[in-house]
Amino acid sequence: MMKTEDISLFHRIVETGSLVEAADLLNLPKSTVSRRLQALEDELKVKLFHRQSRAMTLTASGSHFYDKTLSILGDLEQTLMELTDTQAEIGGHLRILMFPVPELLDIANGIFEFMEHNSELTVELIVSTEPQDMIRNNIDLAFMVEDSFNENEMVAREVISEELHFVASPGYLAKAGTPVLPEDLEKHNSILFRYPNGRIFNEVPFGNDMKIAVKGNLCLNSIELCLEASITGRGIAFLPTKVTREYVERGELTILFEDVEPYIGKCYLVYPSRRFISLASKRFIDHMMDALERCNLGQGCGREERLRGSIKSWV
Repeated sequence: MMKTEDISLFHRIVETGSLVEAADLLNLPKSTVSRRLQALEDELKVKLFHRQSRAMTLTASGSHFYDKTLSILGDLEQTLMELTDTQAEIGGHLRILMFPVPELLDIANGIFEFMEHNSELTVELIVSTEPQDMIRNNIDLAFMVEDSFNENEMVAREVISEELHFVASPGYLAKAGTPVLPEDLEKHNSILFRYPNGRIFNEVPFGNDMKIAVKGNLCLNSIELCLEASITGRGIAFLPTKVTREYVERGELTILFEDVEPYIGKCYLVYPSRRFISLASKRFIDHMMDALERCNLGQGCGREERLRGSIKSWV
């Protein structure tokens, strides 16, 4: 009898293009994946793939089956969600990508809380600023900052907003001077940041209605390293207020353009728009939207205590 799990496995092989990669992502022996695929083909009495060395390409029948079963699995998940008690535990596996934002621990604690209510669920968390093809890498959901994902390919729901401002060390300002006007930034050495999609963040928001082109001799993809570089006088950095607050209070960093309205950066919970969303994912999305709203309101989160405590590394 055909199993929905085997159809889902077939989808992973299509999306990775390889039995080996699909087996690795699903943490299954390659022999098991191969056997289950063969059983599916035998039941359908059609060949789903052309097998060429390690590469797997869809046959015409395989392509048709993939397109049709995407919507079928989506409808099945929707039906299960409608019929299932919303308080009942769910199982399955979620693979979640997280950009190392300052609220990383808040996100992680929300995930841990969800797992406590769903003991049959398994979860893999991946913290990275590197570009990831969510379909190919079998990533169900991701927490990413704006401009780091393709909006045409993703559904994005805002979960966190935070203030960002320009900072520099007193030593750097004593040597290079303090910028007063927006155009002064172009004459300074800025600490550049590279987004997960590969784009360098070299047009920086000034307030919430203009952008300034900046340049510098150091480019990083780590918030923690940007902070360290600014403290050690490498240049001007554009960082979240939560990250810099204690260093400003100690006099190790100076806030620039204090009379300008701070820019509001946003973090989103995103998922591929062209893949059906599992019941586990839908329940997870609802849970995290609620959990992070409580964090934003300062209820049951403990964010400030953790940021001032011993855990201060987000990468």
